Amino acid sequence: MKITGDWINYPGTQALCAALTAAGYQSLFVGGCVRNALLNVAVSDIDLATDALPETVTNIADKAGFRAVPTGIEHGTVTVIAGGVAHEITTFRRDVETDGRRAIVAFSTNIAEDAARRDFTMNALYARADGEVLDPLGGLPDLIARRVRFVGDAQARIREDYLRILRFFRFYAVYGDPENGIDPEGLAACAENLEGIAGLARERIGAEMRKLLAARDPAPAIAAMAQAGVLARILPGADAKALAILVHFETDLPPRWQRRLAVLGGLDPGSDLRLSRAESDSNTAVRDEIGSALTPAALGWKLGEDAARDVILCRAALFETMPPANWLADIARGAASTLPVTAADLMPTLQGPSLGKKLREIQARWLASDLVLSKSDLLA
Repeated sequence: MKITGDWINYPGTQALCAALTAAGYQSLFVGGCVRNALLNVAVSDIDLATDALPETVTNIADKAGFRAVPTGIEHGTVTVIAGGVAHEITTFRRDVETDGRRAIVAFSTNIAEDAARRDFTMNALYARADGEVLDPLGGLPDLIARRVRFVGDAQARIREDYLRILRFFRFYAVYGDPENGIDPEGLAACAENLEGIAGLARERIGAEMRKLLAARDPAPAIAAMAQAGVLARILPGADAKALAILVHFETDLPPRWQRRLAVLGGLDPGSDLRLSRAESDSNTAVRDEIGSALTPAALGWKLGEDAARDVILCRAALFETMPPANWLADIARGAASTLPVTAADLMPTLQGPSLGKKLREIQARWLASDLVLSKSDLLA
């Protein structure tokens, strides 16, 4: 089997592979670029594996006229810019010691050892420069079936890096086939190793959750996380029941992880997932308005179009009701509207706190009117 694509035929990419091969070393595409090419999914990053040591890779790149950057030299990774394209080249490795968060590795010349330390079988696929696929662990059938399965013993893979629990569910959301269900051995291993999550940085957990919730349909993966006890561990107070309904209502709208997170709830998602201040404030604003009586237009004016859409869709999912008629047009109308009355219209009659109080009253009346009341109505 061979992979194809514009990315593999970039002149710089082929020249880099040729330089490594001419020096007597292997040059193999690996991981995401091979996986995505086989699934006809866009390839964004080009990773290469080689039996050449990092310093050797750097020397070969320099002699070929490419720029080498030691982006992860302690882990055996050198980024080589060839033809304007970045390539991450990593020396074959094997794990020597792991603690659940990071690994001590030793360099290897054996592709099977390199494949054995990877997380999922669909990520342990390699390809030569001509696109010929190499499958040292038999992961190709899993990829074709869209079956997310740990390499070797699932328990052992998880204990090497507990973030793999979250990656397991993310990969299921993005690449899995819900009709075939989630891998039972992997799910059981995740449930049995929940305690390891406590040692993970919340930033890493948040990064995985952003990617998972941005999948086309994350509902089956989130439901499996809830079943295994993972969701309650990383996002206490969250409830997965409304997510599938939300995804159903999102037809013709691009997915937003922020909207999916809002419908999940949780006691303190800003802290639990280490959201930025802006992300946390937006999450709070949306959740605060889900139970409010503000119309779509009023929400559009108050929150902007994206957040207003999130509120309406979350309401529909949580209350199991259809969104109101013309809600998208009403939100757009509200987002484009301006409160007809300004502070200048009330001065100098009103000043200081009384001015602010009157403006708040006028704003409340205007919002309650679905942004219909005119300036003269509001000043009457």
